[in-house]
Amino acid sequence: MKKLKLKLKALVLVIITGPILAKQSPTAIYESDAIHHPVIATQGMVSTQEAVATQIGLDILKKGGNAVDASVAIGFALSVTLPRAGNLGGGGFMVIHDAKSNKTTTLDYREMAPQKASRDMFLDEQGEPDQKKSRFHGLAVGVPGTVAGMIKALETYGTMPLSEVIAPAIDLAENGIVMTPDLYNSLINLEDRLKQWDSTKAIFYKGDDYYQIGEKLKQPDLARSLKRIAESGRAGFYTGETAERISKAVNDAGGMMAVEDFANYEAVFREPITGQYRGYEIVSMPPPSSGGTHIVQILNMLENYPIAEMGHNTANTLHLMAETMKLAYADRSEYLGDPDFVKVPIKGLTSKAYAKSLIESIGDTARPAAEIKPNNPIPFESNETTHYSVMDQYGNAVANTYTINFSYGTGLVADGTGILLNNEMDDFSAKPGTPNGYGLIGGDANAVAGKKRPLSSMSPTLVLKDGKPFLATGSPGGSRIITTTLQVIMNVIDHQMNIAEATNASRIHHQWLPDELRVEKTLNKDTVSLLQAKGHDVKVKSAMGSTQSIMKVDGILFGASDPRRAGASTAGY
Repeated sequence: MKKLKLKLKALVLVIITGPILAKQSPTAIYESDAIHHPVIATQGMVSTQEAVATQIGLDILKKGGNAVDASVAIGFALSVTLPRAGNLGGGGFMVIHDAKSNKTTTLDYREMAPQKASRDMFLDEQGEPDQKKSRFHGLAVGVPGTVAGMIKALETYGTMPLSEVIAPAIDLAENGIVMTPDLYNSLINLEDRLKQWDSTKAIFYKGDDYYQIGEKLKQPDLARSLKRIAESGRAGFYTGETAERISKAVNDAGGMMAVEDFANYEAVFREPITGQYRGYEIVSMPPPSSGGTHIVQILNMLENYPIAEMGHNTANTLHLMAETMKLAYADRSEYLGDPDFVKVPIKGLTSKAYAKSLIESIGDTARPAAEIKPNNPIPFESNETTHYSVMDQYGNAVANTYTINFSYGTGLVADGTGILLNNEMDDFSAKPGTPNGYGLIGGDANAVAGKKRPLSSMSPTLVLKDGKPFLATGSPGGSRIITTTLQVIMNVIDHQMNIAEATNASRIHHQWLPDELRVEKTLNKDTVSLLQAKGHDVKVKSAMGSTQSIMKVDGILFGASDPRRAGASTAGY
């Protein structure tokens, strides 16, 4: 025991004297002055929303697989163990740092509108958005991208065969997962939505009764769908039986999806959004995600203020954060969309000069949202989402966020496939200027069109120091993903928190419209009063986000899963 303690002490000394955390208290990571403590490892680490998937990813790393191998295994496993967000029937984004080339890239496997989709498809006879059509109807389903994305990532950067990384997911679907309290509660809460579809009810319920906590839930149809992918790769999902069954289910529910829509789907690598913040490089997703653009935009504005000196979650710091968030979300409503269809002013939005021009409008009191309009950035160029982060022994890192939008998506399982289908079409602007399911306003840039990808807030992000991965993070949370991810980054860089403290800290959110400053109930009431005195309409609401994050400092890995949702797990070796 004595030897072990001495080794741990030596490890602590190595970590705390490193250059990256030089400003931290010498005991911040391990000793009693840190309220929360991270998971620690030296070789590899996985942080996901669900414990079984975390272990599957860790097992892949222990076998010698790299971060992409583990990420693909996790992506398939979560389709079984976390059906409300993990998926085969949705899509997402992946940020990959490849150690061999020392380059970071992004993979867009966002869902795509069917070819027959049209601008006014969600409007009723009065020309107003019909929420049922865009959320709980066959028309709500976009062409899924998850399978194409996972396979493309594996083929490009992985080292293990698809059959090996997908095997754990097949085993879980075939032999069953244990009903956890988290899964049980979600099925009870969403019972009305899910039971309206016979194909869904047959999987997740025992007729009119429920699977009890501790019982096994088997998904044989999903196992067969996974096996087709294992045997035939992309063709096992985008052609043949699976594509035909999903298309039929969508059309039977009133949609307009053709088998050809599946065959035409492609996941694409895109140039990442990058920015510099106090000596760190931020690397995140480009459009059709709005996440990276606006994280960098907000950080560019905040870099002009002494945030560390102003203090963590003080009224003055939070006031500045809220005001910069408003400005970014106003721009989001006007300019962001699928870059294959619209010209997005990324260079302008992410330039430091533009940020300086924006903060000229920020004063000591809250500026009403009605006074804020999208600016001119020259030059012109789901709550139930889930994020996971992976770092391996080779120096690779992955941040991945994917979703089916609402919890369980449309709620519709394509009969015979076991695959829950997304309702991502609601992320388009059904009518420019009207809010979607998360209250976000969109413009013409995000109008519906065939083969177009809807705008997203998903923000998987890597932070690099001296060109190497320092932080991998991201979150679910719909419109609040951007600000949740932003605050983890700020907590680590500005406030020198360890990753567990950065994860646990109270969060705020402002998205321009509605004009309210959303805060968690853990935020100090005196601080809330000071914000109200500055003119903010403060609303105390439910917890925001579920970040899964890993930091690497002097070769040591530190990880933390968000306590805001049950069942998450970070593990390393």
